[in-house]
Parts: sequence; structure tokens; C-alpha cells
Amino acid sequence: MIVYLGDSLMVYVMLSSDWTDGNGVTHSAGDSVDVDAATLAQLQAQGIVGEVPGKGKDGTDWAGPGGTDWAGPGSTKP
Repeated sequence: MIVYLGDSLMVYVMLSSDWTDGNGVTHSAGDSVDVDAATLAQLQAQGIVGEVPGKGKDGTDWAGPGGTDWAGPGSTKP
């Protein structure tokens, strides 16, 4: 997920390993956090976040419209 906060681009990522942010808050592997583009680049370089293997073009399974887990409008799931 990409979010704009003012002039900053924020990205919502899942951590592959534990990480302590710039405010001293420790986040565990598997946690999802919002980070800016510069922090994302640092986390990727350190191997703390990375591509998630899957079937979608971005490496993840698509759960949006038309995806197998989609439960919104037009879904065949109740």
C-alpha cells in the first residue's frame, strides 16, 4: 500500500526480521509498518524487507477484485 502524507510518500511493508525504528520502537518480524521511501531502501538493503514470493506480478497473491480471496462487490463468495 502506498500512502501520501503531505509531501512524503509512505509505503506499508511487512518486516522479514525484527527492526527498531528511528524513534526506538521495536517491531517484530511479520509486523507491517509505514515507512518513507528512504527508510524502505535502507530496510531492503539490510534484508529486513523484501519481495514476497507469490503468484501476482508484484510477488504477492492478489486479493482484490477478481482475486480468489476477493469478498467484495462482484464476488462469488458470500
